[in-house]
Amino acid sequence: MNYYEILYEKINCKEAIIGVIGLGYVGLPLALTFAEKEFSVFGFDIDSEKVKLLNQGISYLSHIPASRLKVVLNKQKFKATNDFSLLSEVDVIIICVPTPLTPKREPDLRFIKETIKTIKQYLKPGQLVSLESTTYPGTTEELLLPLFTSKGLEAGKEFFLIFSPEREDPGNPHFSTQNIPRIVGGITPKCSKLGHTLYSSIINQVKVVSSPRVAEMAKLLENIYRSINIALVNELKILAQRMGIDIWEVIEAASTKPFGFTPFYPGPGMGGHCIPVDPFYLSWKAKEYDFTVKFIELAGEINISMPYYVVERIGEALNQIEKSVKGSNILILGMTYKKDIGDMRESPALPIIKILQSKGAIVHYNDPFIPKIPPLRSYKFDLSSVPLTAEVLQKMDVVVIVTDHSSYDYKWIVKHSQLVVDTRNATSGIEDKKIIKA
Repeated sequence: MNYYEILYEKINCKEAIIGVIGLGYVGLPLALTFAEKEFSVFGFDIDSEKVKLLNQGISYLSHIPASRLKVVLNKQKFKATNDFSLLSEVDVIIICVPTPLTPKREPDLRFIKETIKTIKQYLKPGQLVSLESTTYPGTTEELLLPLFTSKGLEAGKEFFLIFSPEREDPGNPHFSTQNIPRIVGGITPKCSKLGHTLYSSIINQVKVVSSPRVAEMAKLLENIYRSINIALVNELKILAQRMGIDIWEVIEAASTKPFGFTPFYPGPGMGGHCIPVDPFYLSWKAKEYDFTVKFIELAGEINISMPYYVVERIGEALNQIEKSVKGSNILILGMTYKKDIGDMRESPALPIIKILQSKGAIVHYNDPFIPKIPPLRSYKFDLSSVPLTAEVLQKMDVVVIVTDHSSYDYKWIVKHSQLVVDTRNATSGIEDKKIIKA
């Protein structure tokens, strides 16, 4: 039986059944995109509450409207499930599970390992498996391939295996799953061809590379590039502050150059599921080759130190009004790692609060996307979002802008605050001595 030809035809005719494992910020929009393109899709997740909400047409991601979900549910093109035995009924399995770091900043692949063990139970001839989770070069060939071939199936002939890194940017109105170019690297040429055919059915531009390792390395390069450049401007921000120079004005001026310069912006620290995490996957893997990636590790050190710098600036600001951090009421504006989304993963607001509390501050926060901070592995805060009123602002010794949500009226916030520490340049254009840039 020619499994390649059968699957190729199924994908082209949109008769292939798609299974997406992991219905978070990557998996859910991907599953919905396939469903909107008339594929039948199973969305798999171990969280039964997520499954229940999705099948009721309720979205738990702020940038995914419920209306989008209801359309594909009504057309019976999408179903969420925690019954992984249904993997035996799909033609394509796409893995979109988290790849965090351990407390020692080493790759934590437990979600991938658990997922591929489950897949192995139900893997059958003729299926295509695509790993999208960001990881170190070699993962697809070193972890997935041996496990699947141990079932006696031959890659490129009886089953097909690719790595195609996700490139989601939650909350970005200019880019969606469909218009962000995709990379595909297969174990064999036929694997790559099927991967190209699959993703070309929903994505405008797909580039095939020579191997999964190239695709895995490309994803890391994208985020390491950002990490290093952000670390550069963060370091320059600290220097510029000491020199009495506005780093934001410097970046704006440099951005007038039409070639050879791309603007990156400083902030209170790194956040999200990519930039604070991915570089460490490569630095860990590099040790296997007796190699130290000095730029990556230095950038990581600088970016990790930024919450401490923010706390120092808060202390300096309070000192100007003859107050100390200890005992001061401090309001954090914005808990998410970027504006206008509800994602707190690796948010710099978390270490900032932890450091402030360790110094005796009374910390409050407001975030329209985070009504209460859930229990997290490294942070146990019993905090809920306080209302953003003039009365609340006036009671605070200092207000710290950590995430610059568009819904905030910064002029009004400055007006009613005693002191404002701005880590995002959100108060640009507002002239007031109460504003301290950090």
